[in-house]
Amino acid sequence: MVAKGYQREIATGTVLIEAGKTADCLHILLEGILTVTISQPDNNPLTRAFAAIEGVESTSQEIARLSSGEVVGEVPFVSTYLTNTTVKAVEKSLVMSIPQSELTAKLQQDAGFASRFYRAIAIMLADRLESIINQLGRRNLAQGQPLRDVLFVLGELHDSDIDWMMACGKPQKIPVNTVLIHERGPVDALYILLNGTMSMSIAEDERNPLTRAFAAIEGNEISGREIARLSKGEIIGETPFMDGRLPSATIKTIEDSTVLLISRQQLAVKLQQDVGFASRFYRAIATLLSSRLQGLHNRLGYGRRVYSKGLPLAENMEYDDELNYSVLDGVAIAGKRFDWMLERLRVS
Repeated sequence: MVAKGYQREIATGTVLIEAGKTADCLHILLEGILTVTISQPDNNPLTRAFAAIEGVESTSQEIARLSSGEVVGEVPFVSTYLTNTTVKAVEKSLVMSIPQSELTAKLQQDAGFASRFYRAIAIMLADRLESIINQLGRRNLAQGQPLRDVLFVLGELHDSDIDWMMACGKPQKIPVNTVLIHERGPVDALYILLNGTMSMSIAEDERNPLTRAFAAIEGNEISGREIARLSKGEIIGETPFMDGRLPSATIKTIEDSTVLLISRQQLAVKLQQDVGFASRFYRAIATLLSSRLQGLHNRLGYGRRVYSKGLPLAENMEYDDELNYSVLDGVAIAGKRFDWMLERLRVS
């Protein structure tokens, strides 16, 4: 990366990455501070209306400040969508830029490098997701917000990878009202939801020490609030495989469900011994986290992109819930693989 990258100073106010445009480099911030904002054009009447209601003049909202060591411009490597944030220098900064073409070639040629790269990106995206959620306050998360279908994750893997997962995994029936994963608790396996529905919830007061103390004394669990529902095809329990972090939500069945259970120990060994599998697995996780992060950006502040009846679609704008043809291709492949998996495992 040092050999292929080049250093450059950027002046205060320089836009390094612009929302809605393709980034041609991966940038590593060496010195200085960058700001990350989400925005929408002023000519959108809904944008102006929300700005008036919320009592603000600017249609841009700062969601993060990045310091030395941070990476930006990763979206093209883990998503087919254009970035929905703008990155700008708030003071004179020094960045190292690596051309996308050079980095793409390296990722294709060196599976070991790809494995480490995608794992690092996944950890970074997980940190940013957690930071935004903490910044918002857990009470401000949309209740019942469904997660985007993650079947496209299977589209990142090879048939041989899925063969291994089915050979090592065990189908397991989980009764209704069973907690599969506890928030901040250990995770013993990676789960693929084959059938049924589960609830994802967070403890609203989990950071309050008195709440935890009284819950422990009374032998009760801290009450949680549902933020998403998971349906078949979802991957559950992936975060501990990035850096050992504990899960940030509780997963509980709301009907009798079936999962494919792959033990943490077996998967950890596979990731260490098979760099090709590791690179595809970590890329799939990074792609999933990128999708969730961009979806959260779209729901924050002025990240509202809506289609008004009678108006033409803008070619350079990505609307909420718009289907991307490249993603559709991946979902089609993943859907066939998932159906094949169900047939092999004989899950109705």
